[in-house]
Amino acid sequence: MLPDPSLAPRRAWRSPWRRSYSRSKLAQCEKDPDYCAKVKKTPPYDKGTRLVDLINMAILDFLMSNMDRHHYETFEKFGNNTFLLHLDNGRAFGRHSRDEPSILAPLQQCCRIRRSTLLRLRLLSLPQFRLSDVMQESLSSDRLTTVAPLLSRAHLAALDRRLGAVLQAVRRCQEQHHRSNEVIYNDITGYD
Repeated sequence: MLPDPSLAPRRAWRSPWRRSYSRSKLAQCEKDPDYCAKVKKTPPYDKGTRLVDLINMAILDFLMSNMDRHHYETFEKFGNNTFLLHLDNGRAFGRHSRDEPSILAPLQQCCRIRRSTLLRLRLLSLPQFRLSDVMQESLSSDRLTTVAPLLSRAHLAALDRRLGAVLQAVRRCQEQHHRSNEVIYNDITGYD
């Protein structure tokens, strides 16, 4: 669904929080508790919304248990004033019974989240708007559902469990940082 790269060139970026997959040689983000402070000083994460965009991507990856996020892409034309393209989600929704908290490292280490993201996640944690119910309703309109369910009940339940873990991580960040604006990036006009 994306335009041909000849019409809209894209740039691939290595994720600063990519995994090492080695027990003996950990990635810098896996061993340095102040890793986010270094990332914040590095372009393109030192300006604009790129860092909170990356944190949003990590939250999505955690919800769908996608441990394989090495890269993301952007449209070159917009420079750092762009959005992230989340391509290659092939390892998502693998094991429903296991959560991988290291996927949330950008959120946990940077303690930063968009206000709009947090409000949406809180809404999806309410019983009348549960993420699993919203997802099931959305998937029910897909034509592939006539062949077989796209996500099992266990995968849907995992979404709700993981959403709770994300909100708990935000609460821990808020406890660590006493000023709300240190944790919540205000991307909604009209809020202080």
